[in-house]
This record gives sequence, structure tokens and C-alpha cells, in this order.
Amino acid sequence: MNVMTNVQRLAVAQRPAVNKNFEPSFELRNVYCYLVENICIVLSLVLFIPNQAKAEATASENQQGISGDFWWSQPYPKPFDASRLRHQPSFISVKGKDFVDQAGKPIVFQGVSIADPDRLESLGHWNRELFGVVASWGANVVRLPVHPVAYRKRGKKAYFKLLDQAVHWANELSLYLIIDWHSMGNLETEMFQHPMYETTLTETFAFWRSIAFRYKGISTVAFYELFNEPTRSNGTLGQIDWKTWKKMMEELISIIYAHDDKVIPLVAGFNWAYELEEVARDPIEQEGIGYVSHPYPQKAERPYDPNWDKAFGYVAEKYPLIITEMGYMKADEPGAHRPAIDDGSYGPLVTDYLAKKGASWVAWCFDPEWSPTLIKDWNFTPTMSGAHFRKIMLQRDKADPQP
Repeated sequence: MNVMTNVQRLAVAQRPAVNKNFEPSFELRNVYCYLVENICIVLSLVLFIPNQAKAEATASENQQGISGDFWWSQPYPKPFDASRLRHQPSFISVKGKDFVDQAGKPIVFQGVSIADPDRLESLGHWNRELFGVVASWGANVVRLPVHPVAYRKRGKKAYFKLLDQAVHWANELSLYLIIDWHSMGNLETEMFQHPMYETTLTETFAFWRSIAFRYKGISTVAFYELFNEPTRSNGTLGQIDWKTWKKMMEELISIIYAHDDKVIPLVAGFNWAYELEEVARDPIEQEGIGYVSHPYPQKAERPYDPNWDKAFGYVAEKYPLIITEMGYMKADEPGAHRPAIDDGSYGPLVTDYLAKKGASWVAWCFDPEWSPTLIKDWNFTPTMSGAHFRKIMLQRDKADPQP
């Protein structure tokens, strides 16, 4: 009302002098009222809309359970809701050289790595059936390789939707999960073996911060494999020493533990995650971790045992050891490449060796195209290596069903 009065006064003040006996016509009075009315409407909208928008934004934040003073500090909108899961499996932790459940019972993990969830979803094979077949093979763990390029292309929110689905399916089937940042190269020089692996130290740290924030307290997500295969590639990707790598991993583990201290970080060594010789002299100075190796058949000369002992096997005497990739195929099979070519004798040798060490393992890859393959087709027909690993997993599951 005051706004209208002021406008009217202004209009009257600026009206040119006229004859006092002049009486405006009916049409002129209508024009005058129309102008005043519309000016008032415009001023009301200017004053009302910003306040209304602010009120709606505040209400939206409150509905999401996020205060206006806190939303900006969260690496992911909100933690995963554990109440949505059907089961609450035991948390896995580290005790001496073993992975153990909450009762302190040692757990040996045996499972498979699937392809990148982004790829599987784009091909129409990202579903509960995939996880169900893996479970039927006797596996108790599934590895999820997240390629940096796929994570960026799909986008953080959409990729987390895939990971959330994996958590639900794994939980329903009593499987544990390894989330793997599937890069390959030198994180110090930021040079990588292929564009699909390209990342940065900042992106790597930010990825794990988001993962740890999202899945804190979700026991199904048992392991974080921090970096798939660190390598200098014979100097072609630049140099990095163990001291530098160790410092990176320790800092990353500190960030993870600040959000989630009930998960097990997994650390690999150089030579495409094969060698762990430096651990003997200078182990990672963080509690509750495991070490990783990828002992493909052509990474060592035969006899395997003494060479494996030197490269990584000795670690299992003091720390938890998990082989997160291994596999083999004949030279004439589709996709055959170094270092995975073998006549078939490698399979029993490596599983027997790991059994003697009490080490856990994950075979590569439960996909008909990513070699060395465990299946021939999407009917899940096992390959030579797939048949062997399935037999070993079923024997373990029958003798001691776990977890």
C-alpha cells in the first residue's frame, strides 16, 4: 500500500500544470490507473521472488537432512543407508597375518574380478544374475574395477548408483566386495599405460574420500584396493621410488580412515603390482592393511615357488596377502597376451602355493572378452582357467562355508 501511495505521489508531483478547471477524460483516468497498478505488480515481484526462492531452497535442504551450513563440506550427498540391506555380515579386519571376522576367525577370500561396472551396464550385463552366477561358483568376494575414464565419463552420481547396486546384490548373496581404482602407471609423474587409466593424485585421493564417506559402516564393502597396478614400465613412464609411493599410500590411507576406519586398504607394489620386495625393509606404516600381488604366469621363471617367495610370498608370513589378479590362457586362445600365456599347468601350481601360504585370491576376469577370461560367453561357460578356479572355490565353500 505504501509503495502504491509513493508511486502515486511521484506521478502527481511530476504532472505538468494544467487548468484547475480541467477534468481528465474517463479514458485518461483508466490509462493512469493501469500504469500505477502494473508498476506495483513489478515491484512486488522483485521483492517477493528472491525471498520465496531462498525459503524453498532451505526447505529442500531440510527435507534431505542436510543443513545449509554443512552441505558444502560433504564429498558425497549422504552416506549409504545400511538399513536398506537385507543382511548385516560380519566386519572383516586384520589380525596379524590374517583377515578375520568379528569373532576372530581367519577368513580366506577366493573370488573373481568382473569387468568395469560401466562397461557391463552399457552392454546390458549389469544385473543380479551376474553376481548370482559368481556366488554359485563358490566365490565369497567380488572385485569391482573402476577405470578413471569410465568414472569421469559416467559422472560421480551415476557411477555411485552402479556401486550401490553392487552392494545390494552382493549383500543379498553373502558376497564381500573389493572396490578397485583401476589405473595402471606412475602416479608420481602422472603418466599411464593407456588413456583409460589416466588420473591424477588429486582425483585419486578425492575418489577414495568419496568412497569412504559413502560406504562407511557398510560391512559388505570390505576392501579398498587403492591403485591397481603401479609401474614405471621400464622407465618409459618416468621414475618413482618406494619411499615416494609409500608416502602417497600412507597419506591416502589417513584420508580414508578419517571417514571409514573399519575398511581394509590394499596396497600394491611396482612391476604392475607383482613385486613386494620393499615391504621387507620398509613396510607401510598404517595399521589394518593388506598387501596385493598380481603373479601372472610369465612374471616369473620356473620353478615358481622360490621366485614367488622372493617377490611377494614372504609377505604372507607377517601380513595379510591377497592376490587380486591372476589368470592364464593358451597362446591360441582369443585375446592371449603376455604375461598370461600358459599351457594350463600354472593354475594348480598357483592355487596350491597360495593355499600353503594361507593367502586370499581373486581371479581375472569374469567376462568373455577381457582376457585372460574365466568365461567363454554370457551363458557363463567356463574357460580352462575358469573351470580350475571354480573347482577350487567350490571345494573351499563345501569344506568350510564362509563367511
